[in-house]
Amino acid sequence: MSDIIVQNSGALSGEVEISGSKNSSLPILAACILTGGKNIISNIPDLSDIKIMYSLLAGLGAKIDRHNEETVIDCERIVSCTTPYELVGKMRGSFLLAGPLLARMGRARISLPGGCPIGTRPVDLHLKGFAAMGTEIERGHGYVDMTAKRLKGAKIYLDFPSVGATENIIMAAVLAEGETIIENAAAEPEIVDLSDFLNKQGAKIEGSGSDTIKICGVEELRGTVHRVIPDRIEAGTFMTAFAMTRGSGIIKKADYEHIKPVAAKLEEMGVKISAGCDGSIKVDARKSLKSADIKTLPFPGFPTDMQAPFTVLLSTVEGTGIIIETVFENRFLHIGELNRMGADIRIDGRASVIEGARQLSGTSVNAFDLRGGAALVLAGMVAKGDTEITGVEHIRRGYENFMPKLQKIGARIDLK
Repeated sequence: MSDIIVQNSGALSGEVEISGSKNSSLPILAACILTGGKNIISNIPDLSDIKIMYSLLAGLGAKIDRHNEETVIDCERIVSCTTPYELVGKMRGSFLLAGPLLARMGRARISLPGGCPIGTRPVDLHLKGFAAMGTEIERGHGYVDMTAKRLKGAKIYLDFPSVGATENIIMAAVLAEGETIIENAAAEPEIVDLSDFLNKQGAKIEGSGSDTIKICGVEELRGTVHRVIPDRIEAGTFMTAFAMTRGSGIIKKADYEHIKPVAAKLEEMGVKISAGCDGSIKVDARKSLKSADIKTLPFPGFPTDMQAPFTVLLSTVEGTGIIIETVFENRFLHIGELNRMGADIRIDGRASVIEGARQLSGTSVNAFDLRGGAALVLAGMVAKGDTEITGVEHIRRGYENFMPKLQKIGARIDLK
């Protein structure tokens, strides 16, 4: 992979069009296994994680055709229930195939997943849900082997509102016998999008977007047509980029309700934000900004995926800010690299204390994970001199056309 070179870019301005949500696309693609019909899905972003999911589906027997903005997924013939480590090890979201395979095939043999090194993110909650529905589970040799003749509806309480576990249990439950109730469920917009897709297929899901979701199992599902929601984290990242450079611009094809927690924190810091009825969000940061305190929480709280970009933003404004990370225990990997650039950030357990108004300076830094990598790119745009970023393969996992979009609004960024 080539390195990225970022130069001080001044105030960004212009329009940015938001792509489809990666975190919606992955479970929706996995859910295609639940029906033998064809599903036509649009607004799927062109990302390395998506390509891995395509390869996993193809390895199970699915046929995949991409036509412009539409992707046709045909899962009529599923010939395998095993996902290989060489693909699963690259992306944690691949464990989302477990629920659909169990529901349709009665078996799933999934390699223990990999992904960004931001925390343990165990699959125990997924397995707890499957076990409650009658699944026999064996672990060994790096795989989880799950079998069930037919899943039975159950009442499942999640110890933590895990997005992945909620999605996997929903997908397992739609073809189960009887009713499944998930309590303390995650309420993220991506779960609502998945449920909308499944309901179009003929599922009976109620309560998505709340902490209690009820699924009445059905005998079969049919193919459907669906458009993936906009990527709220991409929208938040570009909103932060405008704020960080004291610029102004318009985010297009976004959903303001999905990004409201980020918008509220930016407004608290002094950024002017207005939402249009056409999916546009205007951001104006052409004034002095002040620091703020942030605590990451499950939706509708402040998203953990926006913690790293805001760490950079808080480094550039007057005052001292504190960010408390409650979702992942190892999501401060970018802070050492930011301190090398001149930031003044201290880590205290799950909190980072950020002394603001620092002039960052360009140097060579490494992206250890997806959102931390994006944050380093933003830092390079306000740093004095050149910033060279390695590990850019992480950024390509979650941002479609990141460099061209930044260049369009004035960022001085290129490949080495």
